[in-house]
Amino acid sequence: MATTETPACPSSEDEAQAFDVFAKACPSRATLEHITGRWGSLTLGALSECTLRFNELRRRVDGVSEKMLSQTLHALERDGLVHRQAAATNPPRVDYCLTPLGRAVVERLLSLIDLVEDRMPEVLAAREAYDTRGGR
Repeated sequence: MATTETPACPSSEDEAQAFDVFAKACPSRATLEHITGRWGSLTLGALSECTLRFNELRRRVDGVSEKMLSQTLHALERDGLVHRQAAATNPPRVDYCLTPLGRAVVERLLSLIDLVEDRMPEVLAAREAYDTRGGR
């Protein structure tokens, strides 16, 4: 009869290497998708500026539907990146802000956003050259 052993708990050093976003079953893959998806990155970027209510976020993230923003906020809250604060007022007030983990993620995300915005002339030139030569 085979016995199964319970694996030892990884040390904090091992734990940092326990996740591999390139592995299909790794839970970090879903979190990365929530962060880097179109609405996730824009929502996190908007919340880096200040605490916002739902409709303020919707106006700031131009083009997002109410449904998509709601789904995005739920995913980011579940991942521990966004904090939802509901006040029992009339009418009810719900504010969204970044958690400490969310701020750490956004710091890196904003660097990427800045890089993309700064280098857009190169991107646009590359697109034009690609299109001119007929793509593939």
